[in-house]
Amino acid sequence: MKFLTSIAALGVALFASHALADRGPVTNLPMPRFVSLKASEGNVRRGPSLSHRIDWVFTRRNMPLQVVAEHGHWRRVEDRDGAGGWVHYTLLSGARTVLIEEDMAPLHATADPASPIRAHAEAGVIARLGKCEGEWCRVTVNGTKGWVRRATFWGLMPGEERD
Repeated sequence: MKFLTSIAALGVALFASHALADRGPVTNLPMPRFVSLKASEGNVRRGPSLSHRIDWVFTRRNMPLQVVAEHGHWRRVEDRDGAGGWVHYTLLSGARTVLIEEDMAPLHATADPASPIRAHAEAGVIARLGKCEGEWCRVTVNGTKGWVRRATFWGLMPGEERD
């Protein structure tokens, strides 16, 4: 009986450590997760400190980025192409945006392909992400709101739902 209790305790400990592995060690937020670039420019460094070399500069305000690691005040982020580096957390926002990947993606009035099209978004446009239901998400592009299919943009985890 004591042996079974130990195995059960070990199973709980393994489950708990696995659950923690999906959380950032600094923020305890889900990992990976999406954020956006708050500033109009953001230095991307080789390592998590000011002494590390700047590899490049992100220059698109509100660009969606995926946080894949945390260290102190630094977040390792990756863009749509998988290019990554370390960015200071003050340059990032929790506001969710997406990058339209399909050229002339239709923004529908409702989450139905038969609904009227309110506008089209070109590939490369950054949209503010709203509610997601199934394969559809509501986005806002330059003040125009509409529903687009998940497959038309980058910036949402597979299976992620939003209210």
